[in-house]
Amino acid sequence: MSIRNLHYAVDPKSVVIVGASNRAGSLGRVIIENMLAVGFEGEIWPVNPKHDQVAGLRCYHRVADTPSVPDLAVIATPPKTVPALIHELGVKGTRAAVVITAGLSADQGLRQAMLDAAKPFLLRIIGPNTVGLIVPSAKLNASFAHLQPQPGGIALLSQSGAIATSLIDWAADNDVGFSKIVSLGDMADADAGDFLDLLAGDPETHAIVMYLEAISHPRKFLSAARAAARVKPVVAIKAGRHAEAAKAAATHTGALSGADRVVDAALRRAGILRIEGLGELFDATETIARFPPLERSRVAIVTNGGGAGVLAVDRLIDFGCALADLSPQTVGTLDRVLPANWSRANPVDIIGDAPPYRYMTAVETIARDVGVDILIVMNCPTGLASPVDAAHAIASLAQSGTISGKPVLTCWLGGRTAREGRTVLQQAGLASYDTPSDVALAASYLAKWSKAQQTLVRVPVARDEVHCNRDLARSVLQRVAAEGRRMLNEPEAKAVLAAYGIPVPQTMIATSAKEAEAIAGLLLAGGAPKLVVKLISKSITHKSDVGGVVLDILSPVAAREAAEAIAARLKAHDPIAVVDGFAVQPMIERKHAWELLLGITRDPIFGPVVLFGSGGVSVEVVADTAVALPPLDAVLAGDLIDETRVGKLLAGFRNEPAADRAAICKALSALSQLIVDFPCVLSMDINPLIASAEGVMALDARIEIDPQAVARPGPNRDLAIRPYPGEWQKQVTLAERFYHLRPIRPADAALYPDFLSKTSPADIRFRFLSSQKHFQDHMLVRLTQIDYEREMAFVALDSESGELVGISRLYADPDHESAEYGLLIRTDLQGHGLGWALLAYLRDYAAADGLKRIEGLILSDNAKMLKICREFGFSISTHPADATLRIATLVLQPQTGDS
Repeated sequence: MSIRNLHYAVDPKSVVIVGASNRAGSLGRVIIENMLAVGFEGEIWPVNPKHDQVAGLRCYHRVADTPSVPDLAVIATPPKTVPALIHELGVKGTRAAVVITAGLSADQGLRQAMLDAAKPFLLRIIGPNTVGLIVPSAKLNASFAHLQPQPGGIALLSQSGAIATSLIDWAADNDVGFSKIVSLGDMADADAGDFLDLLAGDPETHAIVMYLEAISHPRKFLSAARAAARVKPVVAIKAGRHAEAAKAAATHTGALSGADRVVDAALRRAGILRIEGLGELFDATETIARFPPLERSRVAIVTNGGGAGVLAVDRLIDFGCALADLSPQTVGTLDRVLPANWSRANPVDIIGDAPPYRYMTAVETIARDVGVDILIVMNCPTGLASPVDAAHAIASLAQSGTISGKPVLTCWLGGRTAREGRTVLQQAGLASYDTPSDVALAASYLAKWSKAQQTLVRVPVARDEVHCNRDLARSVLQRVAAEGRRMLNEPEAKAVLAAYGIPVPQTMIATSAKEAEAIAGLLLAGGAPKLVVKLISKSITHKSDVGGVVLDILSPVAAREAAEAIAARLKAHDPIAVVDGFAVQPMIERKHAWELLLGITRDPIFGPVVLFGSGGVSVEVVADTAVALPPLDAVLAGDLIDETRVGKLLAGFRNEPAADRAAICKALSALSQLIVDFPCVLSMDINPLIASAEGVMALDARIEIDPQAVARPGPNRDLAIRPYPGEWQKQVTLAERFYHLRPIRPADAALYPDFLSKTSPADIRFRFLSSQKHFQDHMLVRLTQIDYEREMAFVALDSESGELVGISRLYADPDHESAEYGLLIRTDLQGHGLGWALLAYLRDYAAADGLKRIEGLILSDNAKMLKICREFGFSISTHPADATLRIATLVLQPQTGDS
């Protein structure tokens, strides 16, 4: 149900506390004392049949006895009483409850009874087994936390009550305030995704921190997380990083993917900064909240102590940060203003006697270097210069705006004098840290978060990058499924890869050793210098484990002998295993080639995952791999390559030429598109995919499918991130002009300026309900980089010129029941039916996507849009809070097609 009725929880006007008590130290007593201590300004109604008065308030024996409908209920009673209480609250009209009670999740029947009792009333449950809910600005403390948190801009979501109270305690000692604190507990109903949705639009919340132990409803979670991370920093700790991976896997990919690595990839794809320790949580949040995302994250250091700079560099490298190369112009300028014995490199050691003006000159100079993205300024106390004076110098630069264009992180080492210097810097709005490790970690936060933000806004359109024959791939998969098989043999797997544009060697199938000899003769006569013979058997997954591959075959007789030897080894390994045939192919030998592994597997939480790394027979020993969630494009595929050690080798070194990176990215995009198109694919290995300057080739492959799912059409609903809906495209002809209608893409931001220049101010006012003179770049990015899970926009392009001529947009509520729509047509093309066509396409999409209605806010003087809506069948009503607005509502009928 997502955020429906959760607003009653975070902004209640009345609260009923079921289980309130006078007994000292009891849960019910602590909760009501917290409510009273914080000064909640609404009604508080204790409920307990054993008391007539609790904490000086009248106590009611039943929920039904309360004088009015409580917005929020807090339940602290024995587990067996909870389902009946939820029903009683639902009948009363309450729509949100915090179930403090533990023990319900241990009894699945009791837990389900609680949910069943809530469902008819759409009553939302936080918990059970939760510390509670705290909203400092609303003076609401519906919890048994030991402290009253102060108001602030950080929202905390925690699946652990103990972690929540520990962070409250830490925050109290560090002057950190909160907008909302939600102890999620067992998440029987409301979960992290629901509250991310709620907090994304919460004006009091400027940043979100999370402690997660499990992620329920991953597609909803990622959709909510991506929506929140677009508008405010989101930082997460995910516990259980070293959970044992599944041991039984049909492919290397399944064994190597690792559950926590998938979580990491998912959070990164959602634009979330993941950190490891509680001590980092608020530091990381404060750091990234200060600065916008960076395109690159190259770090320069200015220090008066060389040793401190070296320590910072060590930690920066440990954290995966890149040092900036100072430009010759920067070095030349520093040569003129610094002592002759300055370091002449990054870190810039300005020497221990550095006075304030030397700090100012060095920092100003380096801040102007276009190759520097993050600047770290360090100070070590000496008897030759004052740390406090140096701090004042850097503070003056910040206050004058001289260094405001780039993140500046400061580190004043030491105790007494350093502390005074840090105070000066913090009062000037500069981030200040105690040690080289701390400041390096802060730089890594910025780098990781910036990279995650870049990943967040990628919207892969792999169909444009991958040229494939889906019908050929489908026919292979259908044939395998018809035989009731789960594993494709090597020729079948290679046929599927070839259908998706991944090069494979010519392969011929022999049903016997004698036939292998004949085929070898043909291939050798055709120019193949050497051959390979491989086992084909439905009984064997990894051929190399049973000696099922023979290389360097130079004659037909050797091919026959190799096939006979393979059959003998298989019989010795497994007497009942069946030889289904032999694959005979030219042996591909390329100098300066790398063996890679590309694969697909299924994570139990996030579904399909793409893996890349070092390949060959030692793949699981080397374990140099990385994972990503599909869909991918060339940029995301490149990011995946860069996460591995072999990725650096592929770039070339010494006499080794670089491999064809574009070809590797294309192969990864092809795998991504394959899993988008075919939900039946469970896992896949390409091992090895050899890669060199000449391109790539898949020498071996295995694919596992679910035969029952072959008939299930794509796009794959098991993907955690909804792919670009490329199937929703069509051509229309209106007034003898041709238009292409398709879902919006990020690149369409470049089309907006010309489109808006040809759209009148009045039409823009009608669309955005206010006058818009300028559309800043970040707004255009937000309009074109969307999450297709809950938001859709169709663009109309002139088929001849490619110009953007119209846009229709749909934004679904998190419940996915209704959606708000918008429509804007270029002024000179209105009246030709384009608006009608875009609105009809939007309606058809909404119905096919399962929405029940679409609604639009229309200015009362927008006669053209009101006329279209009436003709379309919308009902029109006046907005209850604004007489200048009309609400247009269209009830949808479910559709099975995409129009």
